[in-house]
Amino acid sequence: MIRQTWKMAISAVLANKLRTFLTMLGVIIGVAALIILVSIADGASTSVSDRISSMGSNYLLVRVTDDKENPIRLSELSELFEEETIEEYAPYGRTSATGKSGYTEGSMTVYGTTASYFSIMNQELAAGRFLKKPDVDNHTYVIVISAETAVEFFGRTEAEGETLTIEGKSYTVVGVLSEDENLTTSTTSTDSTETVNLEGYIPYSTYSRMADDAFAVSMIYISSAKEDSLDEAETAVENIMTARLNNDEDAYSIQNQSEVMEAMEEVNATMKLMLGGIAGISLLVGGIGIMNIMLVSVTERTKEIGIRKAIGATRQSILLQFLLEAVIVSLSGCLVGVVFSWVAIQVIGVVMSNSITLSMNWSVVGIAITFFCVIGVLFGLYPAAKAAGKKPIDALRYEG
Repeated sequence: MIRQTWKMAISAVLANKLRTFLTMLGVIIGVAALIILVSIADGASTSVSDRISSMGSNYLLVRVTDDKENPIRLSELSELFEEETIEEYAPYGRTSATGKSGYTEGSMTVYGTTASYFSIMNQELAAGRFLKKPDVDNHTYVIVISAETAVEFFGRTEAEGETLTIEGKSYTVVGVLSEDENLTTSTTSTDSTETVNLEGYIPYSTYSRMADDAFAVSMIYISSAKEDSLDEAETAVENIMTARLNNDEDAYSIQNQSEVMEAMEEVNATMKLMLGGIAGISLLVGGIGIMNIMLVSVTERTKEIGIRKAIGATRQSILLQFLLEAVIVSLSGCLVGVVFSWVAIQVIGVVMSNSITLSMNWSVVGIAITFFCVIGVLFGLYPAAKAAGKKPIDALRYEG
């Protein structure tokens, strides 16, 4: 009995292929929108989270906005941050400068810092070494550059020992960062049509001679002794900075990187819910389309229903047939939507390979299939009940 009902339902669905396809189209678009949008949101959030995580999550960033006419000096940092909850600290400054090597010249971003900065930020080297304490103590003209900067100025990443001229001063390249360690602002080379990260890190003491007002330390990166003690380190830094800046808590700000990660996760979750909700509307529209076409089908097949009832078909068998037709249309559209989504994600992944990595979110696929099975039942139930409830004599008299 069930087998025969399945055959009749499939035959009825295939009887009008164009109408069935147009009905399925709403389902296909809804499923594809849900899977593709959520996959893009997942890929974007993962890319941003990985980017932030690669910079480390076990550090604080202190910004001094009002030094009370008593600037914090590089020499006093070791006394300020002696707390046992603080592992490392590094002053940080940034300025724009013109770099030149041979015939290649470009505007680049120069950062002043100390040796601790690289370990706080979990940066890695492709060649050479990081800055060292003697470099800072002796105001030496050495620089650690990004991989893109090395390629731009020297044509290769193995640029250790090369000389780079910045604002007329010759700097020796002592290290080159790994290609995925370019975590800062992008600038554009003057002789290239592509945007390239031109950046370098020099000793803070050397930087203070280059930049205006750089003798005053206004930004400091601080790492905690243990990852689970970051809140304790933040409390200690708050006490230190408040005491140093005349008990004015508004004279500085502290950014907790772990809080940034948590906020980013919340934003990502909200984004996925929002995109999922937008796609969910498409799913609902697809379900309404199924109900509409099933109601049309019931009206068109009124006489068929009367004949079947007259020869002994039960209410349950007619209800089941029309319900199965709705589920078949719904599930078929859903499966086609999943295949289309997979193809679309592969194409988008190739196009956007430099920015985000996309992959099919199978949990969302499962939700979409389950949702549309339910949609097929719910939106097919009323037309099926309407068909099953027709009286044989009225159905046979129908001339529509």
